[in-house]
Amino acid sequence: MALVSGIEVVEACAARGLVAGAFNTTNIETTMGIVDAIERTRIPTFIQVAPTNVALSGYEYIYDMVSRRLADTEVPVALHLDHGKSLEAVEAALAARFTSIMIDASESPFEENLAVSAEARRICGPERALEAELGSIGGKEDDVAPEHASTTDPGQVEAFVAGVGCDMLAVSVGNVHGYAPNARIDFDLLARVREASAVPLVVHGGSGLPPEQLGRLGEFGVVKVNVASDLRNAMIRTFGEAYAANPNEASLIRVSKQAVVAIADVVERRIRMLNPSAA
Repeated sequence: MALVSGIEVVEACAARGLVAGAFNTTNIETTMGIVDAIERTRIPTFIQVAPTNVALSGYEYIYDMVSRRLADTEVPVALHLDHGKSLEAVEAALAARFTSIMIDASESPFEENLAVSAEARRICGPERALEAELGSIGGKEDDVAPEHASTTDPGQVEAFVAGVGCDMLAVSVGNVHGYAPNARIDFDLLARVREASAVPLVVHGGSGLPPEQLGRLGEFGVVKVNVASDLRNAMIRTFGEAYAANPNEASLIRVSKQAVVAIADVVERRIRMLNPSAA
């Protein structure tokens, strides 16, 4: 199946009462592992990449790699720009035919965040999904951390969503970027944000949240949950263990194939944690 808009992924999940995982790729092994897990679970999904992770390949190579692997897959999948910190990043991803976009101006004051996000909406047009962020999520994304993390203010949600015209709202409700095993969702705050939001919600930092919390997110209007650190750790660990077992290891393809299996297992577990009733 060709890549679909993030709007289609959201609609497909909503129709089935599912939560889409959103898994970050960087290379061929990660992409292969993600799609292997998608084919096992058959749950609509986002594959995504942040600007910090296209430094080696560029957006076009990511598009080619993902779209080729998905050509024979029947599950709806969107290719998403994660944490586009500038309109230039949004334009670059769109030029490479990404089908879903996140604009992240969350560290800016409210009015500036709204204005930049609304401009991203204009650039994307109506056919591509737009995710915007209100409240700055803490932790590190590729060793980049916000200067000032802040939770989402429910009192700002309605005006922000209406002013931007976004399709999804990323929120800061106790979730933390990176592997943060002590992170916990504030479900009371999440409920108030959901009540104020006319669009589905997105939770970043899925790698650090416990299964019992991941399994509840769908009850609070969350339609997309980002997972990155778990996948990267699985790949790095696979290569590290191979080297530790044999410092003279020279079969790159054998270890790469082992990494694909390890990544697919991580992705499948996360998808099933997010959708316990579908497991």
